Amino acid sequence: MTRLHPGRLRKALVVEAPDPALDELLAAQGIEVDRRSEVPDASMLTRWLAEGGHDCLFKRSRVPVTREVVEGAPRLSVVQLCCIGDDSVDKHACAEHGVLVFNDPVSNGRSVVELAIAHLIALSRRLYETYDHTRAGGFDKSQAERFEIQGRALGVLGLGNIGRATARAAEALGMRIVFFDTREVAREVGIEMGWEPAPTMEALFRQSDAVTVHVSAEDVRGQSNRALLSRETFAQLAADRPGDSPRLFLNLARGFLYDPADLLAAIAAKEVRRAAVDVYPEEPRGSGPWANPYASEPRVATTPHLGAATLDAQPRIARRVAQTVRGFSRGGAIRDCVFRPRLTLGLSDLVPGNALLAVVHSTVRGSRKAVQDAIFDAGASNLSTVHQDFEDFGVAYDLLALDRPLGEDELRDVAARAAAVTGEANAVRSLRQMIVE
Repeated sequence: MTRLHPGRLRKALVVEAPDPALDELLAAQGIEVDRRSEVPDASMLTRWLAEGGHDCLFKRSRVPVTREVVEGAPRLSVVQLCCIGDDSVDKHACAEHGVLVFNDPVSNGRSVVELAIAHLIALSRRLYETYDHTRAGGFDKSQAERFEIQGRALGVLGLGNIGRATARAAEALGMRIVFFDTREVAREVGIEMGWEPAPTMEALFRQSDAVTVHVSAEDVRGQSNRALLSRETFAQLAADRPGDSPRLFLNLARGFLYDPADLLAAIAAKEVRRAAVDVYPEEPRGSGPWANPYASEPRVATTPHLGAATLDAQPRIARRVAQTVRGFSRGGAIRDCVFRPRLTLGLSDLVPGNALLAVVHSTVRGSRKAVQDAIFDAGASNLSTVHQDFEDFGVAYDLLALDRPLGEDELRDVAARAAAVTGEANAVRSLRQMIVE
């Protein structure tokens, strides 16, 4: 059934404790904020959204937005992620019900980069183990397995925003950069930066003294990166480097990229000397307790998914996501939509009193024309339009400027016309009409 959303966004559910500044920024837009301190599971989240009538959800990376949640929250229009990763959201279920999903791909970058550099130095100098040993009364000044990172080769797996920034910071510290990324544009950017492209992921590991991972949940073809790394991959680390290589591994990206047992086996075999991990296959919804898979191995430094957890990054995220939602709520504008990363879409030079119609519809042939024909038959004029297909999700987004708003019956006719032409009952997934002020 088509979701009809009247006017601007009205009520937001906020979970997982984004920065408190978010509440004030949303309230200034006229959005009522319902912030919950309890971290819900899918069933609880569904109940909150259904009972509260929220049309937007703000969350970080842990609370799952499942098909159950989407189908049980008929007022939901937007899921705004206060983070980069989108693998906690069933994106196909959202697309099928006309719910748009936004993230923030830039605001936490510096914090993650600084954590990666901190781990590189701390691992290379054995600071974590030495700290524990010294506090326990030891005084080990041995140089054994302590290294400088200057002159070492850093392998960067994934040359997105954070991967590039990490590479630049490490290069400034005197490291040589090797990288691997399946995206052609990323590869060209890396080459332009003067970095060395590895022909395969295995070659990256073999040519690097340390590897830091910065890949997304899916690759460029939309395939999951789950189990991207194997026991054999870890065994290749620094295989082509001198014998005194630090052989370090960092994962601040995704917890499901490999089985923790494979990394532990590589550590035990001394194929990897030391590692730092910030993400895990299973993480608690709240603050724990939890079963740390590396608890018995002091050579693996573990942190509780705090790459973005700084007093600097979180207010930046709040400002950016509030601005993203403001643009969508008032003008139907899109940016940071996970259905098509780096897409920016909107209309300008609008006249007060005109109507904006935001339509999420099927990509089946005839659906877009049916929407436009229904507007014409209603006697309204389409002044300007922007359109974007999200092929991987089977939906498209149209933003239309009309000379007058459509009545509720006319809006329902838009959906009915598309259903009749395409044979799909939900050819139009959602409709939101806003008045330009």
